[in-house]
Amino acid sequence: MTQRIRGVLAPVVTPFGADFSPDKERFIAHCQWLLSQNCGLAVFGTTSEANSLAAEERSTLLDALVATGVDTSRLMPGTGCCSITETVKLTSQAVKHGCAGVLMLPPFYYKGVSEEGLYRYFSEVVQRVGDPRLRIYLYHIPPVAIVGITAGLVERLLKSYPNLIAGMKDSSGDWNNTRIFLDAFAQSGFDVFVGSESFLLANMRNGGAGTISATANVNPAAIHKLYAEWKNADADDQQAKLNITRDSFGKKYPMISALKQGIAIYANDPAWAKVRPPLVELTAEQAKTLAAELKTISFTMPGLKRVDATP
Repeated sequence: MTQRIRGVLAPVVTPFGADFSPDKERFIAHCQWLLSQNCGLAVFGTTSEANSLAAEERSTLLDALVATGVDTSRLMPGTGCCSITETVKLTSQAVKHGCAGVLMLPPFYYKGVSEEGLYRYFSEVVQRVGDPRLRIYLYHIPPVAIVGITAGLVERLLKSYPNLIAGMKDSSGDWNNTRIFLDAFAQSGFDVFVGSESFLLANMRNGGAGTISATANVNPAAIHKLYAEWKNADADDQQAKLNITRDSFGKKYPMISALKQGIAIYANDPAWAKVRPPLVELTAEQAKTLAAELKTISFTMPGLKRVDATP
């Protein structure tokens, strides 16, 4: 893990078969479509339903994806678990595959843990993996994990492991919080990704690295276009259009279920709508309304193909 990854990445949605097992063929096909749209792969993120997957399921899917010959320099697998043992195992696997980095949640079950406790956790992972190619991107998502990443923790980790702590994803939804990390660390090569493309233009204008966004699963090319053209005169208009698309998926509906329903619509593949409990699919009425809204904004997913795979 030596080459820094920047730009647009999707926390790749995980398709499931009728028995809720991961659908490897559909998963690989979606990853390949995303790559063709200039989108990197943050497989096993929140949108991937990663914490509904066993560590072994994640490991098997990553092996299968890498076996297709995918460019691993465009991969940032999510490896953070509450268990240090599982985090180390998944992280070591990603390093050995040559992935550009790993996206690492803090251990999120116990609340109110100290900065010292989090430092010990990440430090233990670094030491157990024991590989200079390791690049960790810390994952700050307090709306879900509650346990967050502080500037003090980042400062301490960078001091101890300056070459291994590569950056972070800020999914706080608070631009002021993102600015704190950009102002404190971006100049030293610490890459800050925003967790929503709604903040992409602001992030790029302030030295950020890009976005790791749920909606990149369905709108990757347009998001990448703004990343590449953020200095252009029409950048604010591009940002406004991205926000409209994001709102169509996430404002009225549970985001993960809506994204999967969107793929089901545009791939003409109803199997894509399935989510693992405790999540539930959109209702038939919600799916109909979503389809109509997407048609109204002339939304498309060019090049997306149906894959007949696991029944």
